[in-house]
Amino acid sequence: MGTILKGLRRIPWGDFQVPRGSAKDIPTLLAKVAYGDRETGEEALVYLTCLVCELDFVISEATAPTVPFLLDLAATPQVVCRAEVLELLLNIYSSHIWSRSAADAGPKYRHNYARKVQWEKDAHQAVLAGRPVIKKLVGNPDPKVSKTAAKLLRAFPPEYEQPPEEKGHGSTR
Repeated sequence: MGTILKGLRRIPWGDFQVPRGSAKDIPTLLAKVAYGDRETGEEALVYLTCLVCELDFVISEATAPTVPFLLDLAATPQVVCRAEVLELLLNIYSSHIWSRSAADAGPKYRHNYARKVQWEKDAHQAVLAGRPVIKKLVGNPDPKVSKTAAKLLRAFPPEYEQPPEEKGHGSTR
């Protein structure tokens, strides 16, 4: 895949379910966003959004594994729709539909949402793990990129400065 999207082929995309079936198309869509012109990139991003954050708020099983590649795209100057990629990351991070649905469900039905709530938590953690990348993009010369990166940073909890393992709360080895 070149210097960006490294490791993309190591993910078993066909094993993940998305709202429209299998996630097997995600690598092709990510590549089109990475290497396509503006029209191709934006069109691929729209379809990709349908797979990983449908309606801009419904997280799928494939969302968390996709986030590191979205962060990679956002950090790559040659990608023509970086601000839109950051907007997708903001939508992923802001999504709470599964946890809210689980909370609203009666105790008898809450367990039906357990897997989806975990997808949501994993996706949020994946976006938070990209904070160093996002923080660098706040100073980007492209105003759309810097503004969207700043908006995403503001969505993070105020106490969140670094992933726990960087604060010394990780491994006790």
